Amino acid sequence: MITEAIILAGGFGTRLKHVLGNIPKPMAPVDGRPFLAYLFERLRGIGINHVILSTGYMHEKVQEYFGDSYRGINISYAQETTPLFTGGAIALASTYAKSNDILVLNGDTLFDIDFSVFQKFHFDKGNNITIALRKVENVERYGAVQVDADGNLLDFVEKGKLTGEGFINGGIYIVKKDWLLAQGMPSKFSFEKEILEMPSFRKNIVAYPFGGYFIDIGVPEDYYKAQREFGDLFPKAKYLFLDRDGTINKRVVGGYVTKPEEFIFLDGVKEALAVFAKKFDRIFIVTNQRGIGKNLFTEQDLEEVHSSMMKEIVDAGGQIDKIYHCVDLSCGETGRRKPEIGMAKEAKQDFPEVDFAESTMVGDSISDLQFGYKAGMQTVYLLTDGDAPVETKDYTDKFYSDLKTFAETL
Repeated sequence: MITEAIILAGGFGTRLKHVLGNIPKPMAPVDGRPFLAYLFERLRGIGINHVILSTGYMHEKVQEYFGDSYRGINISYAQETTPLFTGGAIALASTYAKSNDILVLNGDTLFDIDFSVFQKFHFDKGNNITIALRKVENVERYGAVQVDADGNLLDFVEKGKLTGEGFINGGIYIVKKDWLLAQGMPSKFSFEKEILEMPSFRKNIVAYPFGGYFIDIGVPEDYYKAQREFGDLFPKAKYLFLDRDGTINKRVVGGYVTKPEEFIFLDGVKEALAVFAKKFDRIFIVTNQRGIGKNLFTEQDLEEVHSSMMKEIVDAGGQIDKIYHCVDLSCGETGRRKPEIGMAKEAKQDFPEVDFAESTMVGDSISDLQFGYKAGMQTVYLLTDGDAPVETKDYTDKFYSDLKTFAETL
């Protein structure tokens, strides 16, 4: 199984310069997130645990955002000090990989393929490079790739020289590192022109066609198209899970909220909950309350706090479908205490329509993010206590000052 990937993220983005300004193309914002973040989401879903980002132009913006890890994927940086073109970039980045077979993607292209099929084809064929092809209605803009029924390369046709339906290079490859580095290529070379399109190398290369969603944001019209379509491609959450203390109400420093008069809503929270009531199908609160487990207050005390809280929420136009709380002193007791996901499973049991893939968890602690991450939810971190700990970037790329600010983005 392939566990390492290279993303080519060093392009200048010349054709998007007037649209993006001083932003590297892979960092182009799409529906509120960098384009590159969507590629990481896809890679996380197929088991990639190490990504080598090949960076160049404005590399510091990429590294500042993603750091050394993102959503549980470790990140290395192969920085070009001078442009190495695609071949040189892949060769340099490959030296950061431990495995021999490496997935390679363009950082400005999203192509939905079946990675399990792609890997199986690559290993069954035993070739050194496998290309993912995309069938399109008109190959003129991209250039065409001609193959036989077994996926063997026949020819590459330059862009503009052929029109009509055909296959194009989808910008996703599996490359054998040892073979590539053994070819004695110069430090700067084109992967497409000097490897893929060279007849002498064709016996080492095969291709497999896919028909999934494909977009290259290299030109303004397709960048704007991504803005329109990613909302459907990456659906917004329908179900909302909220932490309580530090998210909805002020924490009691060194203690617990034990009675209604100690429960103080954070600024803007009731207005935010009114917005959520219109945007989400179901809303839940999941809260650790081990003060009960310590016998500092009772279940009845908590019920009175929540009854008072709910009245104010409903009066302000909000709605909470159910509150789940855990009194365990440690995570291992029942599997309910966050970051374990027992309370999420209970919500799913009580409301079978809930889909964790269409859910968002919002909180102000690492355990909240881990809870959402383990359940497969989107996650949001609130900066209630100031700056976010570094490790939060392993679980989310969505940071807001408070619940009201998050609500304003919906």
